[in-house]
Amino acid sequence: MPERRELTTLRRGIELLIGLGCEEAVQAGGLGVTRLAERSGEEKSQVSRTLKTLAATGAVDRDPKTGTYRLGWQLYALAARSGDQRLREAAPPLLRRLAEEFGERAHLSVLQGRDVLTIWTQCPPNVVVLTAGWVGRTVPAWCTSSGRALLFDYDRRGLGALFAGVDFRGRGPHAPDDVDDLYRRVAAAAQQGSAVVEDEYEPGLVAVAAPVRDPDGRIVAAINVSAPSFRFRERLNDAATRTKTIADELSWLLGGNTDWASQRRAGSDSEVIARER
Repeated sequence: MPERRELTTLRRGIELLIGLGCEEAVQAGGLGVTRLAERSGEEKSQVSRTLKTLAATGAVDRDPKTGTYRLGWQLYALAARSGDQRLREAAPPLLRRLAEEFGERAHLSVLQGRDVLTIWTQCPPNVVVLTAGWVGRTVPAWCTSSGRALLFDYDRRGLGALFAGVDFRGRGPHAPDDVDDLYRRVAAAAQQGSAVVEDEYEPGLVAVAAPVRDPDGRIVAAINVSAPSFRFRERLNDAATRTKTIADELSWLLGGNTDWASQRRAGSDSEVIARER
C-alpha cells in the first residue's frame, strides 16, 4: 500500500538522522551507507536512496571525497527553532552565570531514549579556542552526570527496561557495572539533589549535574558542568551545590515547584514582613 510505504520511508529517514547524531558519527565526522545500514538493519540500497533524498533537502551533507554523510545545516536551523521555547529562552543566561562562576563549560541536556542529547552549551568568557562542539551530540545516559540527573525519577524496574541489553563496558574505570549498580548511584544522587560523576564517561573527566522540572514536576532537562579532573575535582562539591541552585531556578522560571522556588518565596515573604515593620 502506498501509505504504508510512505510511512516506512519516513521512519527510515528519521532513524538515519538519529543515527547521524550519535556519538560514533560525531566523533568520526560522519558515517557511510554501509555503517548506517548496519546500525539501522535496513538494506544498503534503501539507506542510500533515503540519504540522497535527505541530502537534497539539506537535512544531511555528503562528503564527496569519502562518501560519508553527516547532519546538515538545514537540520540545525530547524533544531534552533524547536523544543520548549521557555526552556530555550530561560536557560542561556543561567548557563552563562554558571560558566562564568566556574570558568568551565555549562550544558543543557535532555533525555533521548538511552542517551543524553545536548541542546545548549555555554562557554566561559575566557575561552578563545573551542574544541569540538557538544550541541547536537548524544552520549550514554548511564555513565554521565547529566544522564544520572535525568534518571532521578526512574525506579529499578524502569531502569532495567530502559537499559535492557546495554553492554555496561568500554567506558571510564569508575562507570557502573550493571543496572543494579546504576540504580544505587541514581538513588544516592537523587537523595542529594545533584549528581557527581568521576572517571565514568572517560578517564580524567569529572562532572556535576542537576535536573530541571516542569510545572507538573516532571524532569524535562538537566544542567551540568564538566571539566578535566586535574583542574576541577577540588571544586566538585561547590559546583554540585551551585548547579542544583541554577537548575532549581530554571525550574522555577518554567513554573515548577522546587527548593529554589520555596527559598525565593520565603525570601520575598521576609522582605514583605521587613517592609511592614
